[in-house]
Amino acid sequence: MQLPPKVTDRAFERLAEIGAGDQGQALRVAVEGGGCSGFQYEIKLDDIADGDLVLEGNGQKVVVDDVSLPFLSGAVIDFADELIGARFVIENPNATSSCGCGTSFSM
Repeated sequence: MQLPPKVTDRAFERLAEIGAGDQGQALRVAVEGGGCSGFQYEIKLDDIADGDLVLEGNGQKVVVDDVSLPFLSGAVIDFADELIGARFVIENPNATSSCGCGTSFSM
């Protein structure tokens, strides 16, 4: 059974800070082939499309397309503000390994 990804309050708050919802945009989290470990995440502001799973909180939206959804089952979408930089991060229980860049993984 697939569980939808969860989005943390911190991630929704960051989207509100950058005004994503005010511009009619959502944070798109997608999985594509490629990257140094086989799959990679694409995270960007985008418009909502037909067939997207829409996760809402704090007046903001995060969207996942139906092709990427199985790869993100049970994942947590978070925002990290660390010394190395501030970025959206994915904690994915489906990934068997990942690389140092944090955007590429294998299953």
